[in-house]
Amino acid sequence: MSRFLNREYKELIPYTPGEQPKVKGRLVKLNTNENPYPPAPGVSSVINEKQLQDLKLYSDPEASILTEAIAENFGLEKSQVITANGSDEILAFIFMAFRGETNKIYYPEISYSFYPVYCDVFGAQGVKIPLREDFSVSPEDYYDADGTIVITNPNAPTGMALEINQIEDILSHNRENLVVIDEAYVDFGAQSAVKLIDKYDNLLVVQTFSKSRSLAGARIGYALGNKELITDLNTIKFSFNPYNLDRLAILAGTEAMKDKEYFDTTRNKIIKTREDFVKSLENMGFSVLPSNANFVFAESREISGEEYFTKLRERNIIVRYFNKDKISNFVRITIGTPEEMDMLLEATKEIMGK
Repeated sequence: MSRFLNREYKELIPYTPGEQPKVKGRLVKLNTNENPYPPAPGVSSVINEKQLQDLKLYSDPEASILTEAIAENFGLEKSQVITANGSDEILAFIFMAFRGETNKIYYPEISYSFYPVYCDVFGAQGVKIPLREDFSVSPEDYYDADGTIVITNPNAPTGMALEINQIEDILSHNRENLVVIDEAYVDFGAQSAVKLIDKYDNLLVVQTFSKSRSLAGARIGYALGNKELITDLNTIKFSFNPYNLDRLAILAGTEAMKDKEYFDTTRNKIIKTREDFVKSLENMGFSVLPSNANFVFAESREISGEEYFTKLRERNIIVRYFNKDKISNFVRITIGTPEEMDMLLEATKEIMGK
C-alpha cells in the first residue's frame, strides 16, 4: 500500500473474482457460472475485417443498435434501457446514484459479494438481511426499508428465486424506496420483474450478457426501468466513462440479443443438464438447494465443502468454495456440458468411494 492512497480506502477489502486457472491438460472449469456453449452464430459473422479496422474510431457512446435491440426484445422504449461494461458497472452506477437520504443499501446477507464492496467504495451503509433457515429470501424482511434495496434473483450463490408476486410484494411495500432486482441468472428458470417496470417507478432490473448469452468475455450489462431512472444512470455514465462499451462488444451483443432461437436452445440445454445433474448428485447423498440458475449449491454430510472442492481440484475440476459462516459446507457448481457434468460425477464417485 502506498502512502498516497486515500485514507477511506486503506481498509478496503476488494471483491475476489472466481479463479481463472492456468492448468496444463484437460480442465473442467465449473466455478464462474460461464455458459458452456459458444455465442450465437451471428456474433462471429459481424466481426469482420472492416469492423476490426474501425477499432481506430471511438465506439457509439449510446450503443444505439444494442440499446434498440434490447428495448425491442423486452417491449420497452429505448429511453428505458442503459448499457454498460458488464452488469457490475451498472451496479456501480446504482450504488453511486441511488443511496438516498439515509445512505443505506439493503441486500441479503448471503448474496453477490460485490454488494458490500461497493458499499465500502462509495461510502454507503450496507444493511445485510439474513436469509431464512432454508436459504430463501423473505419479502417481509424488506417491508418499509429506509433505503435502497438490492436483491439478486435468482440469488447467488444459492440459486433460489423469488416468485414474481413476492417481488411485487417488496415493491408495493417500498413505494418511496428504489428496488433493484439483479437478474444475472433469471433466464434459467426464474420469473423476470421486467413486466412490472411500467407499474412501479421504483423498480430497476439489471441483466447481463455473460450467462445466458455466452458473452462473459465481451463485458456487456444493461438496466431496464422508467426513463427517469435511466436518465439518472446515464448522467453518471457520461460523467464517468461515456465510451464504456467497445465497438466489437456492441456488435456482438446486438446479434446475441436478436437470435432468440439460439438463446432458447442453449438455455434449455443448460436447464435440462442441471436437472439431470441434480438427480445424480442427490443419488450420491448430496443435498442440493432448488436452483433456477445455471449453477447449483450442494453439500454432503460425508465430506466437507472444502475437502470436496480440494479433491475435485486435484483432478482438474474447478468449482467454487466460499469459506464463510453458514455456507462453508457448500460448493457452488456451474452447469457445464453433459460431458463435463459426467466427468464431475465420476470424480465424485471416486472421491466418495462409491
